[in-house]
Amino acid sequence: MRNLLKNALMIVAIMAISLTASAGKKVVHFTVSEPDAKIFVDGKNLSSGQLEITIPSYACVNIKVEKIGYLTGLIEFCNKSNVSPPPKTYFYQMEKDDAYDASEATDVANVDIEIKTNKKEDEAWKLLSQIITTYFDVIEVTDKSTGYLRTAWVIQTFKQKTIRTRIIVKLGSTDPLSYKIKLVSEVANSGQVSVKSDELFKEWDRILRKYGEVIHEAASRLSN
Repeated sequence: MRNLLKNALMIVAIMAISLTASAGKKVVHFTVSEPDAKIFVDGKNLSSGQLEITIPSYACVNIKVEKIGYLTGLIEFCNKSNVSPPPKTYFYQMEKDDAYDASEATDVANVDIEIKTNKKEDEAWKLLSQIITTYFDVIEVTDKSTGYLRTAWVIQTFKQKTIRTRIIVKLGSTDPLSYKIKLVSEVANSGQVSVKSDELFKEWDRILRKYGEVIHEAASRLSN
């Protein structure tokens, strides 16, 4: 009986020593491939490029890495007895943002651009409709009598973003004849979003490159 008790106490002691050894805080030397990338630890921006990350005993920390033009990185390190210990060093290789590469910064996104024309109303409306349908397949609403046209959303999915784009045309004035054209560009920060999920989209100050010339082409051809 004494031997059994002695063995039990030894097992408890060994377990206690093991838990104590794993209970101390851990430090990870974290480095990012982009020296100016921001490093967030549990939501707080603590550094750029590299950081010594301390992981308390029996806890996890969440790391987020951000840089414009690159995909956001999410990493978790845990310091718990039931999981593998965090590494002493960790290198994170950032990946280019495919949505950023497929788009361009612009000052014409989501604003009304007025285009004046000397053409007759029927001719101008026909030409404007032809131009828009070379970029957008589906016209959702069109009413020549009020000078209003709206395309359906065109959606394009990327790794971490979903972009939706449409054109809205409104009659500006009849004398002189002018139209207001808005190239609507919106982004959702997920690669799997329905085009109808309005609450997930917000205005984007970039446009997909394939739509980059639509406003310029309309202005040029209507003014000739």
